[in-house]
Amino acid sequence: MKRLVSMEELSLGDIENLLTRAAAFKNGEKATIDAGHFIVNMFFEPSTRTHYSFEVAERKLGFEVLSFEASESSVTKGETLYDTLLTMQALGVEAAVVRHPDEKFYDELNDLDIAIISGGDGCGEHPSQCLLDLFTIKEQFGSFAGLKVAIAGDILHSRVANSNMRVLKRLGAEIYFAGPKEWFDEESLAYGTYLTMDEAAQQVDVMMLLRVQHERHQNGAIGFQKEDYHERFGLTEKRAQMLKQEAIIMHPSPVNRDVEIADSLVESKQSRIVEQMTNGVFVRMAILETILNGKRKGAEKHVFN
Repeated sequence: MKRLVSMEELSLGDIENLLTRAAAFKNGEKATIDAGHFIVNMFFEPSTRTHYSFEVAERKLGFEVLSFEASESSVTKGETLYDTLLTMQALGVEAAVVRHPDEKFYDELNDLDIAIISGGDGCGEHPSQCLLDLFTIKEQFGSFAGLKVAIAGDILHSRVANSNMRVLKRLGAEIYFAGPKEWFDEESLAYGTYLTMDEAAQQVDVMMLLRVQHERHQNGAIGFQKEDYHERFGLTEKRAQMLKQEAIIMHPSPVNRDVEIADSLVESKQSRIVEQMTNGVFVRMAILETILNGKRKGAEKHVFN
């Protein structure tokens, strides 16, 4: 494992190893990698949880963290992403966490030696968020086979939905979708079944809510009214009462309270939203350790061969 850009590149064994390592970090185990590695975080879109979760993970591992501001870099002079990363590589930076608005931005970076970790690519995928979601679900239920998981909201524009539906299907979960039909891609039916929010609330073990991605809608989400959305497609207090007692509520955040989820439910007993944020640090520690250990072993093999 020399990079992380798509869940499709990970085997089920890779996923299991990362979740096991994240659990070990959460239980207080020490890293198996030396401190002092240089890492750069390059976020070309706004981020709170992903950006600072990676930074906390990097600092817990003892890494030297470079913060990159596109507005203060040569990107403003026309420098390409490839050349920016080539510069970082030349300076001795070993890995770059990159969030970029272009889907599959990483396809143009294959010739670089610097390890690329995607912090999200447009409407494409969000692999580290997917892994922390899997970790949170496994903590609760122990396994994935047979679990009923609803992904509800703006599915068409969600990189979280893209990653999660695919890997949860591979892991044996039953996937259900809910939300506005106009923000639903029919191709997603290859992974699950479309239900109304009321139907989903009554059946699932995991209610995974998504934010409306206003910034990815052409001309914005036309006709959007938050009160109307909440009543039709949100997890209202009334719908929450339909959930199984052991069901959990998830959300990748940022949360729009009283839109996709009632304010009173964000920190409720069934909610795992805050726990997802906490788990993100340990999962990202596992990702960074695994990738940098892989780079080191690859370099040693090259030298000795």
